[in-house]
Amino acid sequence: MYKKLAKIKYLPNKFEIIESGDYVICSVSGKKISLDELNYWNVELQEPYFSYVEASKKRN
Repeated sequence: MYKKLAKIKYLPNKFEIIESGDYVICSVSGKKISLDELNYWNVELQEPYFSYVEASKKRN
């Protein structure tokens, strides 16, 4: 399912694909996230999160 790591620029409310791929890696858990399922990230830190759980852990 996951073939190539994408390089992404995270923007408010959207992201821009810099280098094509089909997944990114959560900066907290290390889980692979399909670009189709990517919903949580931090624009300032330029980090993706698997879910709201990982995103909230990063804030604490």
